[in-house]
Formats: sequence, structure tokens, C-alpha cells
Amino acid sequence: MARPDKAAAVAELTDQFRNSSAAVLTEYRGLTVAQLKQLRRSLGENAQYAVVKNTLTKIAANEAGISTLDDLFNGPTAVAFVTGDPVESAKGLRDFAKDNPNLVIKGGVLDGKAMSADEIKKLADLESREVLLAKLAGAFKGKQTQTAQLFQALPSKLVRTVDALRAKQDEQGGAE
Repeated sequence: MARPDKAAAVAELTDQFRNSSAAVLTEYRGLTVAQLKQLRRSLGENAQYAVVKNTLTKIAANEAGISTLDDLFNGPTAVAFVTGDPVESAKGLRDFAKDNPNLVIKGGVLDGKAMSADEIKKLADLESREVLLAKLAGAFKGKQTQTAQLFQALPSKLVRTVDALRAKQDEQGGAE
């Protein structure tokens, strides 16, 4: 029979996996407590970084329906549970790992899909959701402006053509 404290820990981790849009597994061997505190701050407000026990976390991930992470639960493991923008947290992890080579990104899961460490680094290279939405809105606005100019150009071109034809007829009528 499982001990109540371990069952509670598994239940809490299962909830965190289910409520997170992403989870990133890291190896933190060699990092000081101060460095871990700095890492937690760099992840942003929408991420929680927790040092976990491999066996309990593996059970919790499987209970949450995530079995693709089983191979990553070896060595000292910590998980960044992301509830907000995963790009912001991935950037925080990548930047911290550049300055602190002891932090190793093992892999993770994003919306139920397994991701390798390289894919998480590519995710970190993306611009934030707000920037991407702003660029999309700018592109739509630009297309609307082009369309409006096109619709304005057609009637004015028609009027100029009719005026030119009328002037040409007046010249031919006055020459006779």
C-alpha cells in the first residue's frame, strides 16, 4: 500500500501536469540554491519550477496521460510547469542554461505532444504570442489598405478615361 504522503505528492503532480499547457524536464545537478531561485524568477509568473522525485513524477505523468516522458526520468530532475505562454518560459530556460551550463534541458511536453530538448530551444526562438498577434494584425491592416486603394483607383481611372474620350470627341467634333 502506498504511503499517504507519496499518494498526495503524486496527486499534486498529476494535477500540475493536467493544468499545465507545457512541462519541461531539466537536470539541475551542480546548481546552487541561489541559482535555482534566479531560474524560478527568469521563468516568469506563469511557470512553476519544482525539484521532483523521478518515480513519483513518472507515475503522475502516466496518470495524467503523458507516457512519452518516461525515458527522461533519470538523474536529478526538476520540472517547469507552464500555465501561460510556453515561449516565455522556454526563453527563460534557454537563457539561463547559456549562463549556467549545469542546467540541462532534457525534453518536455507541449499540449500533450512530446518535445525534445532541441524542439524546446526552437520554441524559445519564437517571438511571444503578443508580438506574433501584432504582426498578424499589421499584415491584415496592410492588406485592407491595399484593397481600399484598389477600389478607389477603379472609379477614378474610369472617370479619367471617360473624360479623355469626351475631350477626344470634342476635338474631333470641333475639327469638322
